[in-house]
Amino acid sequence: MDPERKTFDAVELAACLSHYDLGTIHSIKEFPRGSRRSPKVIIESERGRFLFKRRARGKDDIKKVAFAHQIQLHLAGENFPLPNLITTRPDNNSMLVLNEQIYELFEFIQGVGYDGSLDATFDAGRILGLYHKLLVNFQSDFPPPKGSYHGAIAVGEAILDTIPSLPLESRPEPDVLMETVKFLERAYLHCAADADKAGLKDWPAQIVHGDWHPGNMLFRDKLVAAVIDYDTARFQQRVIDLANGTIQFSIIGGSEDPSDWPDYPDKTRLKQFLLGYDSVNVISKAELQVVPLLMCEAMVAEAVLPIAATGSFGRMQGFPFLQMIRRKVKWVLDHLDEIVSVLKD
Repeated sequence: MDPERKTFDAVELAACLSHYDLGTIHSIKEFPRGSRRSPKVIIESERGRFLFKRRARGKDDIKKVAFAHQIQLHLAGENFPLPNLITTRPDNNSMLVLNEQIYELFEFIQGVGYDGSLDATFDAGRILGLYHKLLVNFQSDFPPPKGSYHGAIAVGEAILDTIPSLPLESRPEPDVLMETVKFLERAYLHCAADADKAGLKDWPAQIVHGDWHPGNMLFRDKLVAAVIDYDTARFQQRVIDLANGTIQFSIIGGSEDPSDWPDYPDKTRLKQFLLGYDSVNVISKAELQVVPLLMCEAMVAEAVLPIAATGSFGRMQGFPFLQMIRRKVKWVLDHLDEIVSVLKD
């Protein structure tokens, strides 16, 4: 057992579950996945199988949770693939607030992770297109967040200025580190400026997902069985999601040594993701033009933010990871026309 993972005690669980109509409970088992700060259990009862969780501190702003729940309830009403929220009794609330803690009960969805297949990649794009289509006119009772990885001051200025002074593992020569950081900074600012010149800021905004990647989906038979995270939803142009999903579903990784990772994405998966989206929600020529620019922005932002905060990217050392991102960004910038023309092939 992970000693740092938060768990429920029996009294807390009994008090919480008394607010739900689950019938006879047959078993309760810890579900040790996701954030360590958010305890989760799988409940088997006569009414089905459920996932029960307590929100971690910092993720328990009641208005933000209510905003995410409104999106989920709207999508559920449109038969979008997601775990249904189970409401409390007798007030039919989608969250339980007890002793200043927020709890949620979900239908448990059986599925597997993304297998990298073309069918699963196509469907991940299709479901993103459907997500956007179903939410294009959605209005929330709560103000949505608006920031994203695009043109973010934290990335373009403060964060990249922080990295050179960090005590990085495997620290390179100062000139080598600065060269890498400056390349990423120039590339990020250049891509953001070019995307804005293409008119991005003037395009209509709507609710987007904000973090469309394989880890936020469950699959069955190479189709998306459920999208499982809505906390990053925000108000942005849909291409912000589209570009991030494109890089997330086409990037090629490898070993824990990022220097072994290839520069190029999987072009076949990249095309399948875009084709999947386009099959339900047509991608405009203007959007397709900015997709590779935003792909570069997303890669830089996703790398520098955690490295600036911790000096590393998960279990990988910070500087080798930045070098790998530099190579991938350069490849995309060197092949803009090839990526833009992918749907014309």
